[in-house]
Amino acid sequence: VQLQASGGGLVQAGGSLRLSCTASGSIFSMMTMSWYRQAPGKEREFVASINKRGSTDYGDSVKGRFTISRDNAKSTMYLQMNNLRHGDTAVYYCRSLVVLAYWGQGTLVTVSS
Repeated sequence: VQLQASGGGLVQAGGSLRLSCTASGSIFSMMTMSWYRQAPGKEREFVASINKRGSTDYGDSVKGRFTISRDNAKSTMYLQMNNLRHGDTAVYYCRSLVVLAYWGQGTLVTVSS
């Protein structure tokens, strides 16, 4: 499985961005897909996940601001990020899980205060 994350960039505090993660292979619909992030000097942190049934889970720091979704026909997962804060600045990684876990290369989100 190969994962390609995109959509990062520079945004002002209060703004929005949408990240995408596209997976190769034919079993995307079976995967639990997740977003993690890692800020400079910090541990990698769970952001959100969506399982094959569409059930979602969020880290406490992003609840109410971020929305995870998936389009199985496009083998793509999304993360809509609204009301961004300076503390959301990080490299965002997507992860797929079906027995084994695979990671994408990361996309940088920078929120200016």
